[in-house]
Amino acid sequence: MRLCRPFLAAALVASITALASPCFAESSMPIPVNNPALYNPFVDLLALMSGHCKTLKVAGRSFACKTVAYAHGDKGRVNFAVAVDDPSDDNHVVSFSGENGKRADDNSYELPIDRMLLNSKDRPKVDGLPVPAEQTSTGTCRQTGNFAAKQVSDVTCSATDSEGRRYELLFVSDGTPVNVRRIRQSAPSIQDPFK
Repeated sequence: MRLCRPFLAAALVASITALASPCFAESSMPIPVNNPALYNPFVDLLALMSGHCKTLKVAGRSFACKTVAYAHGDKGRVNFAVAVDDPSDDNHVVSFSGENGKRADDNSYELPIDRMLLNSKDRPKVDGLPVPAEQTSTGTCRQTGNFAAKQVSDVTCSATDSEGRRYELLFVSDGTPVNVRRIRQSAPSIQDPFK
């Protein structure tokens, strides 16, 4: 699991910092993407979670996952990135992406999803890392737990892209403390009713 974390962090940063072009290939079949990318240059917080995916579906196909990460961009964009356990593609990463996340209490966070970031070995590369395709989507991710306490119990996500393809995630922590890395300081973007 620890070997996957540096790769996921590098792939995630590259995914967020680069522009996407309209093509994504999962392990054997391309998924056409018809939307331009939006640019979000810096990740300011990265949290790597240890556990397993009870459910991971990408455009209807079931996969296992290697790890899940939460990445917060300095402009407020958030990604729940999933390193897909795909034997035919070491670069297969799927991210549920959105803005304006909200906390209902100290142990729950909800993120509205407005796009999926889809990455594979067949994507164009920038600085040696594949650049994700972006697909306009609607959905929600919910996280139970708290990064400040370094404990997350689960993450559930469900989204449908503009082509009708569904993406689902149910990630359950193994209880290992979350590895939180503040990369740079930025203004908070979470709507917190308790402040």
